[in-house]
Amino acid sequence: MSPSRWLTEARGLRADLIALMSGAFTALALPPLHGLPVMLVAFPVLLAQINAAERAILAARRGWWFGFGYHLIGLYWITEAILFEAARFWWLVPLAVPALSAVLALFIALPAGVAWFAASGAGSAPGQRELRGSGGWSGDDDHQAEIAVTGAPRRAGAAQVMTLAGGWVLADLARQFVLTGFPWNPVGSIWAVPGRFGDVMLQPAALVSVHGLTLASIILACAPVLRWRGRGVCLAVLLAWIGYGALRIAAPAPPDQPLRVILVQGNVPQGQKWEPELRDAVFDKYLRLTDQAVREAGPGADVVVWPETASPFLLGATARAAISAASHGQPVLAGAVRFDAADRPRNTLFAVTGAGAAAAMYDKWHLVPFGEYQPSWAQVGIQLVPGGGFASGPGPETLHVPGMPPVGPLICYEAIFPGQVVNEAERPDWMVNVTNDAWFGTSSGPRQHLAAARLRAVEEGLPLMRAANTGITVAYDSRGHEITRIGMELTGFRTVTLPGPLPRTIFARLGLAMPGALALGVLGVGLLGRRRRNSGWPGMEEYTKNRSHPVP
Repeated sequence: MSPSRWLTEARGLRADLIALMSGAFTALALPPLHGLPVMLVAFPVLLAQINAAERAILAARRGWWFGFGYHLIGLYWITEAILFEAARFWWLVPLAVPALSAVLALFIALPAGVAWFAASGAGSAPGQRELRGSGGWSGDDDHQAEIAVTGAPRRAGAAQVMTLAGGWVLADLARQFVLTGFPWNPVGSIWAVPGRFGDVMLQPAALVSVHGLTLASIILACAPVLRWRGRGVCLAVLLAWIGYGALRIAAPAPPDQPLRVILVQGNVPQGQKWEPELRDAVFDKYLRLTDQAVREAGPGADVVVWPETASPFLLGATARAAISAASHGQPVLAGAVRFDAADRPRNTLFAVTGAGAAAAMYDKWHLVPFGEYQPSWAQVGIQLVPGGGFASGPGPETLHVPGMPPVGPLICYEAIFPGQVVNEAERPDWMVNVTNDAWFGTSSGPRQHLAAARLRAVEEGLPLMRAANTGITVAYDSRGHEITRIGMELTGFRTVTLPGPLPRTIFARLGLAMPGALALGVLGVGLLGRRRRNSGWPGMEEYTKNRSHPVP
């Protein structure tokens, strides 16, 4: 049996398993592996599975299994965080990632079901399959469906590819907001390859964000199912993509800003971070690294950046004075927990200046559900932060701190939300991302998180300075080019002259409306193309008549 026939004739649980494995295979293209060629296999298999389904609900079911495999492999690292609280949440270890993957898979099931309607051979025109009986969502009901093939079988075509890609991106946009949002591992992040190649391939994100990269990536991945004309269009898109990226990278860089940024990575293991007997040692470690870095930098304007919750103490006057002494009066952006007037804890970035003044504060506003707070829509008793959890801040802000250009802070998880990272009404000159990825060890999680931060720099056209507790600490310029880094589980600091910002990008001007409109347009063209092909093109009636009554 040929592979194509094996795929199209698979039914029930065997078809589900094929879809599951295809989705898991696709995850190999994500950071840090970047196995890009797998896309050219996995997406044609998904289309074959969609077109082998007798009903749209079965196509959605195949899409769900594909999405479940994709997220199951892509998000395996979440278990690492739960293991730190295994005494309380041991029962959650085998459940968390599958449960989350099952929910996220719904956002792939929907576009798969819609794409079923856009297959060549589908519709009311002669030559389609007729369904008699029923096929359901679960079990092997599709074995019971009786199919009468009166003409050409369903097959993938340009209209279906566009429908799948457009629907997928619209579902990703919904995933960014539904139930507070979790837009982790969009397909477009596969291009965040370290080095020059990744620099080039990420540049269109300045126009259409990572969502636009996802749209183009899915279309290109489906090229093997298209005819030569369609493949030629895909090649032209790829060449234009590379050309635009190369030209943008080759353009003159904006002048550097008159500031040196010192990024500090303390490398404190998560298991030691909050131990009472180790708090003094942890705080002193950051003070020593800061003092050493400022001394080595010499005279000049500097700002020191500590990671998220780097200080194990509340930053009262005494702690801030110690930080200011270690920095020799240079401003320090330091992550720490604080308690507000209502005695609620907040995940905060402090700007410590002068003799220890708190010149500005930024409170994290996009909190991690079940990690940093208990969502009102799911009171299930799972929360890593004790008490009532963190209170959230008001939203993206621009901090104005004496001695540095206006800065847009991002704390950890906030870096994964395209179009929601800076206050565009008061645009900063640079972004700072502080994070503590020690929760996830040396898994792929911190590297996927880093890829998201890099994409935000490209989308906004702003340099991004990133300080991570156990790594990866990185400095990116306004085109997402890496200037320096400190690797995983290393202790140290890096001093870098702050690159200049680019003019506001098209995506920064238009926001998520840009990829949303593009995806909606592609989806509409796909569905319209299907209708034209199957019900009304000149010559279609004669064509289908000949297909139904072949010449002897």
